Amino acid sequence: MKELVVVSGKGGTGKTSVVAAFATLAERKLLVDCDVNAADLHLVLDPRIRYWEDFCGGRRARIMPKFCTGCGKCQDLCQFGAVLQDGRGDCGKEGSYWIDPVACKGCGVCVWFCPQKAIAFEDAENGKWFISDTRYGPMVHARLSVAEEDSGKLVSLVREQSRRIARAQGLDLVIIDGPSGIGCPVIASMTGADLVLVVTDPTSVGAYDFGRIAELITHFGIPTVVCINKWDLNAQMTDFIEAEAQRRDIHVVGRIRYDSAVTRAQVMKASVVEYTAGAVTQDIRGLWRHIVYSLG
Repeated sequence: MKELVVVSGKGGTGKTSVVAAFATLAERKLLVDCDVNAADLHLVLDPRIRYWEDFCGGRRARIMPKFCTGCGKCQDLCQFGAVLQDGRGDCGKEGSYWIDPVACKGCGVCVWFCPQKAIAFEDAENGKWFISDTRYGPMVHARLSVAEEDSGKLVSLVREQSRRIARAQGLDLVIIDGPSGIGCPVIASMTGADLVLVVTDPTSVGAYDFGRIAELITHFGIPTVVCINKWDLNAQMTDFIEAEAQRRDIHVVGRIRYDSAVTRAQVMKASVVEYTAGAVTQDIRGLWRHIVYSLG
Protein backbone atom coordinates (compact mmCIF):
# COMPACT_ATOMS: atom_id res chain seq x y z
CA MET A 1 0.00 0.00 0.00
CA LYS A 2 1.27 3.45 -0.99
CA GLU A 3 0.33 6.84 0.46
CA LEU A 4 0.20 9.94 -1.73
CA VAL A 5 -0.32 13.29 0.02
CA VAL A 6 -1.28 16.39 -1.98
CA VAL A 7 -0.47 19.66 -0.21
CA SER A 8 0.00 23.34 -0.96
CA GLY A 9 1.80 26.20 0.72
CA LYS A 10 -1.35 28.31 0.67
CA GLY A 11 -5.04 27.99 -0.10
CA GLY A 12 -6.53 28.46 -3.56
CA THR A 13 -3.90 26.66 -5.63
CA GLY A 14 -6.32 23.99 -6.88
CA LYS A 15 -5.04 21.21 -4.63
CA THR A 16 -8.46 19.67 -3.99
CA SER A 17 -9.39 19.86 -7.68
CA VAL A 18 -6.27 17.83 -8.46
CA VAL A 19 -7.14 15.26 -5.79
CA ALA A 20 -10.68 14.92 -7.17
CA ALA A 21 -9.24 14.32 -10.63
CA PHE A 22 -6.88 11.67 -9.24
CA ALA A 23 -9.87 10.00 -7.61
CA THR A 24 -11.34 9.62 -11.08
CA LEU A 25 -8.14 8.19 -12.58
CA ALA A 26 -6.80 5.93 -9.81
CA GLU A 27 -7.85 2.34 -9.21
CA ARG A 28 -8.08 0.36 -5.96
CA LYS A 29 -7.66 3.42 -3.77
CA LEU A 30 -8.97 5.03 -0.61
CA LEU A 31 -9.66 8.76 -0.57
CA VAL A 32 -8.87 10.86 2.49
CA ASP A 33 -9.61 14.51 3.26
CA CYS A 34 -7.19 15.69 5.94
CA ASP A 35 -7.97 19.37 5.37
CA VAL A 36 -10.22 19.27 8.42
CA ASN A 37 -10.20 23.03 8.97
CA ALA A 38 -11.64 23.71 5.53
CA ALA A 39 -12.79 20.37 4.13
CA ASP A 40 -14.26 20.59 0.62
CA LEU A 41 -13.36 17.37 -1.20
CA HIS A 42 -16.86 16.15 -0.30
CA LEU A 43 -18.34 18.97 -2.41
CA VAL A 44 -17.03 17.24 -5.54
CA LEU A 45 -17.26 13.57 -4.57
CA ASP A 46 -20.68 13.79 -2.85
CA PRO A 47 -19.99 11.07 -0.23
CA ARG A 48 -22.71 8.99 1.41
CA ILE A 49 -21.89 8.73 5.10
CA ARG A 50 -22.16 5.20 6.50
CA TYR A 51 -20.37 5.72 9.84
CA TRP A 52 -19.49 8.71 11.97
CA GLU A 53 -18.03 9.30 15.40
CA ASP A 54 -17.41 12.29 17.66
CA PHE A 55 -13.82 13.45 18.02
CA CYS A 56 -12.59 14.52 21.45
CA GLY A 57 -9.08 15.92 21.16
CA GLY A 58 -8.84 17.99 24.30
CA ARG A 59 -10.47 18.94 27.58
CA ARG A 60 -12.29 21.98 28.91
CA ALA A 61 -12.80 23.40 32.36
CA ARG A 62 -16.24 24.09 33.82
CA ILE A 63 -17.04 25.73 37.15
CA MET A 64 -19.44 23.74 39.32
CA PRO A 65 -21.69 26.37 40.97
CA LYS A 66 -22.55 24.41 44.10
CA PHE A 67 -18.88 24.16 45.10
CA CYS A 68 -17.66 27.59 43.97
CA THR A 69 -17.13 30.20 46.71
CA GLY A 70 -16.36 33.02 44.28
CA CYS A 71 -12.75 33.54 45.42
CA GLY A 72 -11.62 34.52 41.91
CA LYS A 73 -8.35 32.58 41.95
CA CYS A 74 -9.24 30.90 38.65
CA GLN A 75 -9.62 34.28 36.96
CA ASP A 76 -6.30 35.49 38.37
CA LEU A 77 -4.46 32.45 37.02
CA CYS A 78 -6.09 32.12 33.59
CA GLN A 79 -3.71 33.34 30.86
CA PHE A 80 -6.37 33.22 28.14
CA GLY A 81 -9.07 35.42 29.63
CA ALA A 82 -11.48 32.50 29.67
CA VAL A 83 -12.76 33.03 33.22
CA LEU A 84 -15.46 35.70 33.26
CA GLN A 85 -17.35 37.40 36.07
CA ASP A 86 -20.79 38.54 35.06
CA GLY A 87 -23.20 36.52 37.13
CA ARG A 88 -23.77 33.76 34.59
CA GLY A 89 -22.02 31.28 36.84
CA ASP A 90 -25.09 31.16 39.10
CA CYS A 91 -23.20 30.07 42.20
CA GLY A 92 -25.52 32.02 44.46
CA LYS A 93 -23.32 35.10 44.62
CA GLU A 94 -23.53 38.37 42.75
CA GLY A 95 -20.84 38.61 40.07
CA SER A 96 -20.21 34.85 40.06
CA TYR A 97 -17.67 33.23 37.74
CA TRP A 98 -18.02 31.06 34.65
CA ILE A 99 -15.66 29.76 31.97
CA ASP A 100 -16.09 30.64 28.31
CA PRO A 101 -15.79 27.28 26.47
CA VAL A 102 -14.54 28.98 23.30
CA ALA A 103 -11.74 30.87 25.05
CA CYS A 104 -10.72 27.94 27.29
CA LYS A 105 -7.58 26.21 25.96
CA GLY A 106 -7.82 23.21 28.29
CA CYS A 107 -4.53 23.84 30.09
CA GLY A 108 -6.01 22.77 33.46
CA VAL A 109 -4.26 25.42 35.58
CA CYS A 110 -7.53 26.61 37.12
CA VAL A 111 -8.51 23.02 37.89
CA TRP A 112 -5.22 22.30 39.60
CA PHE A 113 -5.14 25.41 41.81
CA CYS A 114 -8.83 25.83 42.71
CA PRO A 115 -8.88 25.70 46.55
CA GLN A 116 -12.44 24.31 46.60
CA LYS A 117 -11.94 21.77 43.79
CA ALA A 118 -14.95 23.41 42.19
CA ILE A 119 -13.84 23.11 38.56
CA ALA A 120 -14.59 20.04 36.46
CA PHE A 121 -12.19 19.05 33.68
CA GLU A 122 -14.16 17.25 30.98
CA ASP A 123 -13.52 15.82 27.53
CA ALA A 124 -14.43 18.35 24.84
CA GLU A 125 -16.12 17.40 21.59
CA ASN A 126 -13.96 19.08 18.94
CA GLY A 127 -15.52 17.70 15.77
CA LYS A 128 -16.57 14.55 13.94
CA TRP A 129 -14.94 12.07 11.59
CA PHE A 130 -16.68 10.00 8.93
CA ILE A 131 -16.35 6.89 6.79
CA SER A 132 -18.25 7.33 3.54
CA ASP A 133 -18.82 5.78 0.14
CA THR A 134 -18.28 7.77 -3.05
CA ARG A 135 -18.74 6.89 -6.71
CA TYR A 136 -14.97 6.28 -6.80
CA GLY A 137 -14.59 4.21 -3.66
CA PRO A 138 -14.39 4.65 0.11
CA MET A 139 -13.50 7.96 1.71
CA VAL A 140 -12.43 8.96 5.22
CA HIS A 141 -12.96 12.60 6.15
CA ALA A 142 -13.62 14.86 9.13
CA ARG A 143 -14.93 18.22 10.21
CA LEU A 144 -13.76 20.40 13.08
CA SER A 145 -16.39 22.16 15.14
CA VAL A 146 -16.52 25.96 15.07
CA ALA A 147 -13.53 27.71 16.72
CA GLU A 148 -11.71 24.43 17.49
CA GLU A 149 -7.92 24.10 17.19
CA ASP A 150 -7.06 20.43 17.80
CA SER A 151 -6.77 19.75 14.08
CA GLY A 152 -3.39 17.97 14.23
CA LYS A 153 -4.86 15.26 16.45
CA LEU A 154 -7.89 14.91 14.21
CA VAL A 155 -5.71 14.62 11.10
CA SER A 156 -3.69 11.86 12.80
CA LEU A 157 -6.90 10.03 13.69
CA VAL A 158 -8.19 10.27 10.11
CA ARG A 159 -4.93 8.90 8.73
CA GLU A 160 -4.90 6.06 11.24
CA GLN A 161 -8.43 5.06 10.27
CA SER A 162 -7.66 5.33 6.57
CA ARG A 163 -4.70 2.97 6.89
CA ARG A 164 -6.81 0.48 8.81
CA ILE A 165 -9.55 0.50 6.17
CA ALA A 166 -7.11 0.33 3.25
CA ARG A 167 -5.39 -2.72 4.74
CA ALA A 168 -8.68 -4.42 5.58
CA GLN A 169 -9.97 -3.94 2.03
CA GLY A 170 -6.66 -4.77 0.34
CA LEU A 171 -6.42 -1.40 -1.42
CA ASP A 172 -3.21 -0.39 -3.18
CA LEU A 173 -3.23 3.38 -2.75
CA VAL A 174 -4.32 6.02 -0.25
CA ILE A 175 -4.76 9.50 -1.76
CA ILE A 176 -4.76 12.24 0.86
CA ASP A 177 -5.99 15.78 0.35
CA GLY A 178 -3.76 17.53 2.87
CA PRO A 179 -4.17 20.93 4.53
CA SER A 180 -2.56 24.05 3.16
CA GLY A 181 0.23 25.90 4.94
CA ILE A 182 3.10 24.52 7.02
CA GLY A 183 1.53 23.99 10.45
CA CYS A 184 0.88 20.98 12.65
CA PRO A 185 -2.01 19.63 10.52
CA VAL A 186 0.25 19.57 7.44
CA ILE A 187 2.97 17.68 9.31
CA ALA A 188 0.40 15.21 10.65
CA SER A 189 -1.01 14.64 7.16
CA MET A 190 2.27 13.74 5.45
CA THR A 191 4.48 12.08 8.10
CA GLY A 192 5.44 8.63 6.87
CA ALA A 193 3.95 9.12 3.39
CA ASP A 194 5.51 7.55 0.31
CA LEU A 195 5.22 10.68 -1.84
CA VAL A 196 4.16 14.31 -1.42
CA LEU A 197 2.83 16.32 -4.36
CA VAL A 198 2.99 20.08 -3.87
CA VAL A 199 0.46 22.02 -5.95
CA THR A 200 1.33 25.68 -6.40
CA ASP A 201 0.31 28.53 -8.67
CA PRO A 202 2.36 31.09 -10.63
CA THR A 203 2.05 34.03 -8.25
CA SER A 204 4.61 35.73 -6.01
CA VAL A 205 2.75 34.42 -2.96
CA GLY A 206 2.62 30.95 -4.50
CA ALA A 207 6.37 31.00 -5.10
CA TYR A 208 7.09 32.17 -1.55
CA ASP A 209 4.82 29.56 0.05
CA PHE A 210 6.23 26.84 -2.18
CA GLY A 211 9.64 27.65 -0.73
CA ARG A 212 8.31 27.39 2.82
CA ILE A 213 6.58 24.05 2.39
CA ALA A 214 9.52 22.67 0.39
CA GLU A 215 11.81 23.42 3.33
CA LEU A 216 9.39 21.67 5.68
CA ILE A 217 9.12 18.53 3.56
CA THR A 218 12.87 18.41 2.98
CA HIS A 219 13.38 18.52 6.76
CA PHE A 220 11.35 15.31 7.10
CA GLY A 221 13.07 13.65 4.16
CA ILE A 222 9.88 12.71 2.30
CA PRO A 223 10.11 12.19 -1.50
CA THR A 224 8.53 15.27 -3.08
CA VAL A 225 7.38 16.43 -6.51
CA VAL A 226 5.64 19.62 -7.61
CA CYS A 227 3.19 20.76 -10.26
CA ILE A 228 2.21 24.30 -11.25
CA ASN A 229 -1.52 24.85 -11.66
CA LYS A 230 -2.81 27.58 -14.02
CA TRP A 231 0.75 27.95 -15.22
CA ASP A 232 -0.16 29.89 -18.37
CA LEU A 233 -1.49 32.85 -16.36
CA ASN A 234 2.10 33.85 -15.62
CA ALA A 235 4.66 31.91 -17.63
CA GLN A 236 7.56 33.93 -16.23
CA MET A 237 6.66 33.11 -12.64
CA THR A 238 6.16 29.46 -13.62
CA ASP A 239 9.74 29.37 -14.92
CA PHE A 240 10.93 30.94 -11.67
CA ILE A 241 9.16 28.32 -9.53
CA GLU A 242 10.48 25.48 -11.67
CA ALA A 243 14.02 26.86 -11.32
CA GLU A 244 13.54 27.09 -7.56
CA ALA A 245 12.29 23.49 -7.49
CA GLN A 246 15.32 22.35 -9.47
CA ARG A 247 17.60 24.19 -7.05
CA ARG A 248 15.96 22.27 -4.20
CA ASP A 249 16.26 18.98 -6.12
CA ILE A 250 12.47 18.66 -6.39
CA HIS A 251 11.22 17.21 -9.66
CA VAL A 252 8.56 19.15 -11.58
CA VAL A 253 6.04 16.55 -12.74
CA GLY A 254 3.47 18.69 -14.50
CA ARG A 255 1.92 21.93 -15.60
CA ILE A 256 -1.85 22.37 -15.62
CA ARG A 257 -3.27 25.13 -17.79
CA TYR A 258 -6.03 27.47 -16.71
CA ASP A 259 -9.48 26.37 -17.87
CA SER A 260 -12.85 27.61 -16.66
CA ALA A 261 -14.12 24.06 -17.16
CA VAL A 262 -12.64 23.28 -13.73
CA THR A 263 -15.08 25.68 -12.08
CA ARG A 264 -18.00 24.47 -14.18
CA ALA A 265 -17.20 20.89 -13.19
CA GLN A 266 -17.20 21.81 -9.49
CA VAL A 267 -20.64 23.39 -9.88
CA MET A 268 -21.81 20.05 -11.27
CA LYS A 269 -20.18 18.19 -8.34
CA ALA A 270 -17.73 16.54 -10.71
CA SER A 271 -14.00 16.45 -11.28
CA VAL A 272 -12.71 18.14 -14.39
CA VAL A 273 -11.67 14.73 -15.75
CA GLU A 274 -15.31 13.64 -15.57
CA TYR A 275 -16.54 16.89 -17.08
CA THR A 276 -14.35 17.32 -20.13
CA ALA A 277 -11.82 15.46 -22.27
CA GLY A 278 -10.17 18.77 -23.23
CA ALA A 279 -6.61 19.95 -22.93
CA VAL A 280 -6.75 20.55 -19.16
CA THR A 281 -7.76 16.93 -18.63
CA GLN A 282 -4.84 15.81 -20.77
CA ASP A 283 -2.55 17.90 -18.56
CA ILE A 284 -3.89 16.12 -15.47
CA ARG A 285 -3.62 12.69 -17.08
CA GLY A 286 0.01 13.42 -17.87
CA LEU A 287 0.57 14.55 -14.28
CA TRP A 288 -1.05 11.34 -13.02
CA ARG A 289 1.26 9.19 -15.15
CA HIS A 290 4.26 10.92 -13.55
CA ILE A 291 2.79 10.35 -10.08
CA VAL A 292 2.27 6.64 -10.74
CA TYR A 293 5.85 6.38 -11.95
CA SER A 294 7.17 8.27 -8.91
CA LEU A 295 5.24 5.98 -6.57
CA GLY A 296 6.82 2.97 -8.23
